[in-house]
Amino acid sequence: MPEKNGPYLPGTPCWVDLMVPDQQAAIDFYCDLFGWQGQVGPAETGGYAVCSLKGKPVAGIMAAMNPDGSVPDPMPPSVWTTYLATDDVDATLTSIGDEGGKVVMPAMDVTTIGRMAVVADPQGAVFGLWQAGEFTGAGIVNEPGAVIWNELSTSDTDAAGGFYRKVLPITPAPAEMEGAEGYTELKVGGRGVAGMMNLDKVPPGTPPHWLTYFQVDDVDSVSDAAVRAGGNLLQPPFDMVAGRMAVLSDPQGGVFAIITEPNPEQPA
Repeated sequence: MPEKNGPYLPGTPCWVDLMVPDQQAAIDFYCDLFGWQGQVGPAETGGYAVCSLKGKPVAGIMAAMNPDGSVPDPMPPSVWTTYLATDDVDATLTSIGDEGGKVVMPAMDVTTIGRMAVVADPQGAVFGLWQAGEFTGAGIVNEPGAVIWNELSTSDTDAAGGFYRKVLPITPAPAEMEGAEGYTELKVGGRGVAGMMNLDKVPPGTPPHWLTYFQVDDVDSVSDAAVRAGGNLLQPPFDMVAGRMAVLSDPQGGVFAIITEPNPEQPA
């Protein structure tokens, strides 16, 4: 089992969470789809649900609300947020401001489990920062039902790569996999931890964003299950260099990808 027990290196995607109007409906949808366990959390954390897979934290789901606990008007779109690990949220926020990024949610302590902030890069892609306390992030990754990849789609890959390199110990590098020409890996400590591509590879009008990929055993059957549960198929299953994948939205509009890695004995 690909479990993660220690802290994530700064710059590495360490957590994802979803903000939605109807938290319980989202918990039910994803638990049924991926085999998670989850329930609305305690009041002191705003009801934040830490969903688990095989007893390990895998993703968060929260209800959209204002800081005072009231319902937002208008309601923000449902969205999955990728969190990048940092040793010092406040210092990273300073660097982000210096390099043209914007603060969406200022740094705040989350009880004793960590410190967080939400920001946008200069091209407008929103992501989170997580400084671990008692909670380091996802406890299981890279297996069916868990996050396997995080990907930035941006209007200017050169500028975005420069930004992330300056604010976190991330090194952009051309992907070396055959068939992945034009794709950029974001590396931490010499290891690819995320990807980056130009917006011209996604539907016209799509803004810069981070996309969460969940690994599944069978992309086609999971896609069918998501649609039966009220989700939408945005990009039907297709084969690509890293495996077979699809892009979907949940019943409340949260966009995510699913992927099945190719069988190592049957190279794609």
